[in-house]
Amino acid sequence: MNAKASTHRPDIEAFFDDATNTVTYLVIDPATKRAAIIDPVLDFDAASGKADVAGVRRVLDAAHAAGAEIEWILETHAHADHLTAAPYVKAQTGAKVGIGEHIRDVQTIFRPVFNVEVSGDGAEFDHLFADGEHFRIGTLDVEVIHTPGHTPACVTYLVNGEAAFVGDTIFAPDYGTARADFPGGDARTLYRSIRKLLSRPDETRIYLCHDYLPEGRDQYVWETTVGEEKRANTHVHDGVSEDAFVAMREARDKTLAAPHLLLPSIQTNIRAGHFAEAEDNGVRYLKLPLRLSDEAAKAA
Repeated sequence: MNAKASTHRPDIEAFFDDATNTVTYLVIDPATKRAAIIDPVLDFDAASGKADVAGVRRVLDAAHAAGAEIEWILETHAHADHLTAAPYVKAQTGAKVGIGEHIRDVQTIFRPVFNVEVSGDGAEFDHLFADGEHFRIGTLDVEVIHTPGHTPACVTYLVNGEAAFVGDTIFAPDYGTARADFPGGDARTLYRSIRKLLSRPDETRIYLCHDYLPEGRDQYVWETTVGEEKRANTHVHDGVSEDAFVAMREARDKTLAAPHLLLPSIQTNIRAGHFAEAEDNGVRYLKLPLRLSDEAAKAA
């Protein structure tokens, strides 16, 4: 923690999105009432193409009730399982949208996949954070830690040295770790990122981006600690070697289906949540890349 960082603990409120199992966080500096929203979710129904903001309105309403002023919208990475509500929050609050600087790599990977207009240099975001960079939420010190593996651009936001918002890097101890098979992902890199996080003091609180109910548990959780993860994480507790983790993760990833909202999410989130401009009929469209078998292609 920086020498002049606040001695106050941040006020943290979590908002769970049932449709995507995603946790959005409202982080408030109690000394100044400056605040950040981490990983805001846009309500999106893929079957109808309908988008709404009811979920993120709950977060904004809570900020208003607390007398907080949102100055940052922080993305832990370009999510593949939900669309970000960052543009709506920015329009309502004037807050800046920040993400790790390696979003450039993700844009480079996915621009040809969707053939969408994207800068390739991260210009859609207001700020690109470098590994080790510090910034403030009011008097709270925030350190940005590059934690790639799930994607090349994943970062952790460590608030006042005690509260780590880790995105998809690690999950609850009984659920394990994130997949590493997306383009640009790597299981060995993920292991090293996790060990970097788990080198922090045991009492460091870890705030998860997702929770899914494994067998034997019927309550969602989204807060754990470094100590709990080191002792009990089913994939990467102390004593699990890098090679053993990589073998497990790569084998497991081969069995996983693509996330339900993968295609709409990626093409939107690499542009900081902005949709394509409306076409001449006044309608905005998302793209769905087709992968045709040889036989299907003959009839296409």
